[in-house]
Amino acid sequence: MVRATDRQPSMLGSLDWWTIGIYLALLIFGWISVCGASYTYGDTDIFSLDTRSGMQIVWIGTSICLGFVLLTLDDHFYDTFAFFIYVGMLLLLFATIFNPHEIKGSRSWLVLGPLRLQPAEFAKFATALAVAKLMSTYGFTMNNWKHFGSACLVIILPMIFIVAQKETGSALVYFSFFLMFYREGMSGSFLFTGVAMVIYFVVGVRFEQVMLWDTPTSLGRFIVLILVQVFTAGMVRSYINDRGRTTRLVALGILLTGLCLLVSKFITAFDVTIVQLILTGALVCWLIYRWLSARIRNYFYIAIFAVGSVLFFYSVDYVLNDVMEPHQRVRINVLLGLEEDLAGAGYNVHQSEIAIGSGGLRGKGFLNGTQTKLKFVPEQDTDFIFCTVGEEEGFLGSAAVLLLFLALILRLIKLAERQPFKFGRIYGYCVLSVFLFHLFINVGMVLGLTPVIGIPLPFFSYGGSSLWGFTILLFIFLRIDASRNKSRMQ
Repeated sequence: MVRATDRQPSMLGSLDWWTIGIYLALLIFGWISVCGASYTYGDTDIFSLDTRSGMQIVWIGTSICLGFVLLTLDDHFYDTFAFFIYVGMLLLLFATIFNPHEIKGSRSWLVLGPLRLQPAEFAKFATALAVAKLMSTYGFTMNNWKHFGSACLVIILPMIFIVAQKETGSALVYFSFFLMFYREGMSGSFLFTGVAMVIYFVVGVRFEQVMLWDTPTSLGRFIVLILVQVFTAGMVRSYINDRGRTTRLVALGILLTGLCLLVSKFITAFDVTIVQLILTGALVCWLIYRWLSARIRNYFYIAIFAVGSVLFFYSVDYVLNDVMEPHQRVRINVLLGLEEDLAGAGYNVHQSEIAIGSGGLRGKGFLNGTQTKLKFVPEQDTDFIFCTVGEEEGFLGSAAVLLLFLALILRLIKLAERQPFKFGRIYGYCVLSVFLFHLFINVGMVLGLTPVIGIPLPFFSYGGSSLWGFTILLFIFLRIDASRNKSRMQ
């Protein structure tokens, strides 16, 4: 039951107009970018519905109307029907797997006459609502493995259906929810493990074929196994405060590794990583011994981390060559500098970098970009639209856009932190995490800093599904925030 406090401001008075102002500014910048990216020399009417810039105005107008409708609904609607919305969206995602229409190798689009919708874009807000509802129930705690597992399941299910639609990029977005988990009490070791796996992958693949000191020892494997031992020792120091014995054990292992490397270089050549694996195994056995003798469970978890690290690293080669599609493998090799392929997998990023670099400080001006007008950059009005900002508006325009996104991120943090109830706070951090992931990956992709996984830039990329999806995600939170002054009576 909800009872309004005395002299409670109206819903419009409680709305965060700063966030709405940032939203409108991003829509305007986004339309200018779509217009610049889709414009061709000779076009006389950029507002015509026959052009992508004209259709984007339709998507923007309908998005604003949709946002207004979401604000008129009672805030309890989202709390009460969270699971129903989530289940309905799961059914829609499952049905989309069998969609007969395949667009660019993906079955993620529903074609309804002239209208094309991508359910994966709408599943984000449904998943955010469901996980917020689950985690705000009485007694839920991130320290309970069953509770944590159920929250992970809510996130993983839509990912499975989206991957089955051959839309891997959209599925990866759901990993952003783990940032919200961290805010709500998930151990930092999970995030550290994720970062460590990325380091293993990048270092191992990048230097796999580089031999250390002309010995049979792979530099990539050598560095990764050293990192596994160092990270393991660091976790023992951080989570158990056992600084003495573990540090000495790892230091001894690194010393023995160095001696073996000298023997391999100057006496008898052999693969030093074999010795490193033996030393890592000894470290794991010691951790398990400490777990059994001291009855401290964290020793066991750290041992699992060490074993999992080694298994993950040695499975990378199998994943790259036997699981990933050829185009995905080439993209990773290009990103890591193992291949050039400027005419193939690296073409998009290369042309995008040229377009951004040609913009200089102030840019070439609205509709004056040459790289984008001559269509050198594929997907320049969708996934690679940020290159249009860089070419036409230059460094100053790109910085202004990024500052707008930064203002949105900071504002969402403030709104989430001022929520009086867990449901609103958790949903707010879900919204924040999704926006942050999209921004970081999309801009990084355009600049050649992250893999090309094909996700849109919020409020900029052309299309109705992504624009509606981001609008729904944001305005539900604005509606929840507008009711923060209500008091709840059980």
